[in-house]
Amino acid sequence: MDEYFEYFLSKMGPAIEPHKIPSSVMDQYKNKLPGQLLEQWAKYGWSGYGEGVFWTVNPADYEDVVHEWLKQSGISSADQYHVIARGAFGDLYLWQQTTGTVLKIALVYARYHEDKKTALAKDFDEEIKAFFAFTRRESNDFDNLFEEAVKKLGRLRYDEMYGFVPAIALGGPVELKHLQKVKIIEHLAFLSQLTPLTDWGFPDYDTIMKLTE
Repeated sequence: MDEYFEYFLSKMGPAIEPHKIPSSVMDQYKNKLPGQLLEQWAKYGWSGYGEGVFWTVNPADYEDVVHEWLKQSGISSADQYHVIARGAFGDLYLWQQTTGTVLKIALVYARYHEDKKTALAKDFDEEIKAFFAFTRRESNDFDNLFEEAVKKLGRLRYDEMYGFVPAIALGGPVELKHLQKVKIIEHLAFLSQLTPLTDWGFPDYDTIMKLTE
């Protein structure tokens, strides 16, 4: 097993509900996603980790609604972003196929943050290794509600997330009693109709380093 993924598993826990990857999907993303990620798909499938707090996913399931949401929000080259993973509360992680940057969307607040650091194509495999190595269970747990949500609502399936009903964008409160298990694609489509994506405005790594010089 690759050391980076072994480290990821040591933090997140074993895979649950693995889905085998069709060869047609592997071919579809051969020149769009890092080879290292495709190798990981072939070995481990699309699966949940940390009892379902984090999932690797089929990008094709998300492309129509995500690309449209990115376009409406003024994000350039929207069709070059591909969802490679997601969290239990709908955080989405998108790989930019030409720059190797990762854009994170927090569905709950319709906010996004993109690391402005770009990489050469020859370094994409190392970048995807770093993505998994630095993925943390707690960064996908919204307001420390995950364990209570599992107890109350049960463990998520591959196509489900915990969503607030009513949505926070509609004034719903951030409370356990307002969480429901919802279909993630349908909930994403619903939320995308409520508000455009907005940049969190967090400084990226390079900006932080310049400020500390």
